[in-house]
This record gives sequence, C-alpha cells and structure tokens, in this order.
Amino acid sequence: MRAALYTRTGKARDVLEVREHEMPEPGRGQVRVRISLSGVNPSDVKRRDGQTPSRIDGFQVPHMDGVGRIDTVGSGVSPDRVGQRVWVWMAALDSPWGTAAEYCVVPEEQAVPLPDHVPDELGACLGVPALTAHQCLFPDGPLPGTDVLVAGGAGAVGHFAIELAKWAGARVAATVSSPAKAELALKAGADLVVNYRTQDAAAEIRAFSSGIDRVVEVAPAANWELDTAVCATGAHIVAYSVDRPTLELPLLPSLGALVTLRFLLIYGAPRGAVVQAAREVTAAAAAGALTPLPVHSFGLARIAEAHEAVEAGVTGKVVVDLRQ
Repeated sequence: MRAALYTRTGKARDVLEVREHEMPEPGRGQVRVRISLSGVNPSDVKRRDGQTPSRIDGFQVPHMDGVGRIDTVGSGVSPDRVGQRVWVWMAALDSPWGTAAEYCVVPEEQAVPLPDHVPDELGACLGVPALTAHQCLFPDGPLPGTDVLVAGGAGAVGHFAIELAKWAGARVAATVSSPAKAELALKAGADLVVNYRTQDAAAEIRAFSSGIDRVVEVAPAANWELDTAVCATGAHIVAYSVDRPTLELPLLPSLGALVTLRFLLIYGAPRGAVVQAAREVTAAAAAGALTPLPVHSFGLARIAEAHEAVEAGVTGKVVVDLRQ
C-alpha cells in the first residue's frame, strides 16, 4: 500500500516521506479500513514536529481521523462489518497506523458506521474536533435552554461546538476574528457572532444573554476576563487548548461567581465517554445537524503541503485524499 510516514520528528518536508509499505493486518478486536480521506488536525502536526512528545516505534503513519470502508476484520469481530462505510477516530493514538495511508487498523469501536448520506468530507473530519466539542458541552448537565459561548467559532472544534449545542437546544454566541470567519460561524447556526477585534465583545454578549452557562474555550488565558464578565453564576468554562504557558486567576471574583473551570485533552478522556460521544456525534451527523467546514484537499504525495497549510492556520479543514 502507499503510506506517508516519518521515523523522526521535524519539519514536514524534512521528515515526511511517501512510499510503499506492507499492509497492516487486524488483530483480535480490530478492523482494517481502506481510507478514502484522511483529516489533518493541529495535534497531528504538533506530534510530527515534536511539539507534543510521542513515541515512535520504528515508524509513524500520521493522522488520527479519516473515512473509508472496512475491508477485513480480526478475530472476535463480526464478518458482517466487512464493507461498512465508517469514520475513524484516534487511529494513531498509541499505534503506528494512522490514517495517512491507503489502509489502517483500529479497534472496532474506533471505526463508526457512517450513513451513506453523510459526505466523506464531513466523516473524515469528525474525530478529534467533533469529539472534543462534544466533551466540552455535554458532561456538565443538560443543554436545552442554556446559553453557550464558543470562542473561535470558525475553528473546527468551534464549528462543531456551535452545531452540537444548537442540536441539543441551546442558544449560542460565538467570537471570531474576521468577517469571513463570522460568516462561517453564522452558517453553522450561531445566534450571535461577535468580531472581538472590532466590537465590544463583553457588551454584545451581555446584550444577548443575562448570563452564559457554558463556555467552549480555545484561548483561556486571553479570554478569562471576558468569560468571567459574561458568565452566569455557576457557569462551566471548558478549556481544550493552550494559548499561554500560565493562567492567572483573580480568586475572590472567581469564588463569588461559583465558576467551574475544566480542562480537556480528548486523547486522555475516559475511553467509555469518548466511545459514547462518537455514537452521539454520529447521530447528530445522521440527523443533518453537522456540516463540513471548507475543505482544502491534497493528494498523498503533497502531504507536507497539507501539514504546512495547517501550520499556516488555514481557515477550514485540511484533508489528504487517498483516492488520488
């Protein structure tokens, strides 16, 4: 099979290579998936360049997420799964077989059946961002009737957070940094979109809501003052990314507001919770509640360019097309 891989960390053009590689065989409880599209996440890039330390056992095929069809199964897996169209999550976590190859192997629960009407461009990009958005929103209680603030509403996590929150019955405000990103957040269904570079974000959000109940936060250090200024008593703020090395909190106001701050790295979340989240994300996609972001597609031979596009902060989702 054709595969992209690296044997050491470094810049994309220095360490990524595309070559013929032996095909992986599924073990007990695993399935092998013929990949159509491989989604590229910022965390994939950080693992490849060494920002996020990870073990390389001889070689690493990158990328956690993808979409394809099961072509064979290991022992203990129903043969009825052969031929199923599936979306794949966290393929490269503790495994050399990521989705940047024509085939990968994963535990069967990490290959989730995908309805035929859900496009490949959505299925390939659900994994890390949609699961992160789900786990930012749902563990802290029911969402119907709540007000949710999504920081970075045009990013992949922000996009799915808007759509999942609306699907669950919440009102959603989102912050963005440009008119083009505002259009994406509005298209995703946000009730209020604020350009924090040109508008008074706190005033706009206070006019929208008497108190935000949930915050999905991409930049906790930069946004802490805004978040606490607009949150209701007892609000939950969930930070899933790092924007600065430290976060300084004014303790007395935080105590008085009864704010809960929770941190989330989806790779370390309890497995049972992630498996359940995958089921619920699939249900939302099947119901038409989730939509693709603008897709930037690269053939496997151009995988270094794909990684560089992610590093450059391109708006939308980058995918590697294994059909090319």
